[in-house]
Amino acid sequence: MAQEAQRAQASRVAGAAEHGEGTDDFARRWLILGVVCLGQLMVVLDATVVNIALPSAQSDLGFSNADRQWVVTAYSLAFGGLLLLGGRLADLIGRKRMLIFGMVGFAAASALGGAAVSFPMLLAGRGIQGAFGAMLAPAALSTLTVTFTNPAERGRAFGIFGAIAGAGGAIGLLLGGLLTEYLSWRWCLYVNVVFSVIAVVAAVRLLSRDRPDPNVHLDTPGTVLVVAGLVGIVYGLSEAATKGWGAPLTVGLLVGGAVLLALFVLTERRVAHPLLPLRIVLDRFRGGSYLAIGLSAIGLFGVFLFLTYYLEEILRYSPVVTGLAFLPLIVALIASSTISSGLLLPRVGPRILIPAGLLLAAGGMIILASQLSVTTSYAAWILPALVVIGLGLGLVFGCGLNTATYGAALADAGVASALVNTCQQVGGSVGTALLNTIAASALASYLVTHGHSPAALAGAAVHSYVVAFWVSAAIFAGSAVLCALVLRSGVLSQENGPAAPVVA
Repeated sequence: MAQEAQRAQASRVAGAAEHGEGTDDFARRWLILGVVCLGQLMVVLDATVVNIALPSAQSDLGFSNADRQWVVTAYSLAFGGLLLLGGRLADLIGRKRMLIFGMVGFAAASALGGAAVSFPMLLAGRGIQGAFGAMLAPAALSTLTVTFTNPAERGRAFGIFGAIAGAGGAIGLLLGGLLTEYLSWRWCLYVNVVFSVIAVVAAVRLLSRDRPDPNVHLDTPGTVLVVAGLVGIVYGLSEAATKGWGAPLTVGLLVGGAVLLALFVLTERRVAHPLLPLRIVLDRFRGGSYLAIGLSAIGLFGVFLFLTYYLEEILRYSPVVTGLAFLPLIVALIASSTISSGLLLPRVGPRILIPAGLLLAAGGMIILASQLSVTTSYAAWILPALVVIGLGLGLVFGCGLNTATYGAALADAGVASALVNTCQQVGGSVGTALLNTIAASALASYLVTHGHSPAALAGAAVHSYVVAFWVSAAIFAGSAVLCALVLRSGVLSQENGPAAPVVA
């Protein structure tokens, strides 16, 4: 056995030498993975970690319930609106520069928000956070894309990255509860400074300076149109969540945003150097993966928001215990993401794995929707449902992120990566507006027929969550069918790196 192990080790070393690679290069790549995962965690974390801290921040700074939504909206508007621009700037200026620039700016904005003495100061910090997050996220994913070109390593790396992207919201709930309960709501923002210092020091030492591609140019008309269009869509969806779909401002923003995005597509077909080359989206592997990531983000919102409400308001869990209750989902998602992207995707292909993951997630939501009541046992029903959902979403995010960036030319790595985050952001905004509206309507209808006693109020809340879970299950199931139709058969090419043809 020892001789076999020595021969296997010698074979690996010989293979590395044949490709001009030593063990130092191997270790360096995996350290770079740690850097980009930490950067991605900062961005995904802040979508939920602040939600736990909002009641404490509101009490401390004295802002109204109407203003509270802007702490979340300011971040999502800046982040969602500037993502494609951030991706193209990574291609134009260089991934290393943009990654470090984004992390430093994100940390500074987090420190500003954490030190806020007034609501406008907190709002400014959150908006600047979103802007630098839009610079950071595409640079992180594109760095991963060009670092891991070996198919076997690439699968494992994207599995880990996909787990962070999918489980970051649940990690935010856990970390937000711990920081708020044992330190202060301000540490939900200050923690990014700690993460950033570690990541920036590592990035300076590990990342080699990449030369900007002289063929990449900034598309000014396209940039203006897509930023304005995405801001209109995200802002309109946030208004729909609070004021309803029929409000004039909601309708105006959504219609205006859609028109601007349509003009953006027409512009990209004509300009010499488009911000988003349509070849990135029109490939069925990548297009189907973008679709899967965006649609799964809609359904995922139902898990994080409404199950958090249920655990805290119905089962009376503390914020910390609520965060811990999501741990099974995180563990299942990480395991599923790493195994599927590293082992299954090269053999089976995304057309089978991604729809299968969406169907698994739908099954987990059905368990929640069919079994939830005011006295549901966490261990008997909620825990198994979270494990099933985690396994399904691990397939979607692990395989989807790998496929969404595979085959894109190096000059397009930044904007291809940005489109992943854009789909996730817009999907989350759609989920916020759609499921909130549906749950609110279900709550009101229940109270009309059952009265307003304490028991009826609890029953109405659970009923609204159940309706939202059924809708999320339908979204996951419908997405599985749609993605199976869009994705084409085949596996990702095993011979070449990210600029290779995407089908073997």
